[in-house]
Amino acid sequence: MDQILEIMENDSRITVEEIAKLTKQDSKAIKRKITKYEKDGIILGYKTVINKELVQDEEKKVRALIEVNILPQKNLGFDYIAARIYKFEEVTNCYLVSGTYDLLLIVEGKDMQTISNFIAEKLSPMENVRGTVTHFLLKKYKEYGIILKHKEDDKRIAISY
Repeated sequence: MDQILEIMENDSRITVEEIAKLTKQDSKAIKRKITKYEKDGIILGYKTVINKELVQDEEKKVRALIEVNILPQKNLGFDYIAARIYKFEEVTNCYLVSGTYDLLLIVEGKDMQTISNFIAEKLSPMENVRGTVTHFLLKKYKEYGIILKHKEDDKRIAISY
């Protein structure tokens, strides 16, 4: 992968001038490359990783991993069904994987019931879906290569009589 892309993947807030210093290239050339990467769809966007556990007023969302076993349609393969599935608003990520299941989805909802309803009413009834296995995410320790800090536990000593 291009050195510019590697640098930006690790820190999307880095300036063009800082990238130029690191790569020993002209900042105008760096800017042209970044613009081209954006135009060509290589750079799709810029994302901030937020530790939502530490945000006080954050509306908590429930996330789940769903393994989906599908029967690909003749002459269309997995891509057609994957496209139908990833268009649902609950689906944040969709991957074709090897192993027992074909697709791995990451879905979000306001509560477990919302995700359960998504599976029962939208995903499972699809003609080519043969089965699903759902894993609810209980706690995140690391995301996008970043170790997440957690709220301090109450360190008071329990009193017993």
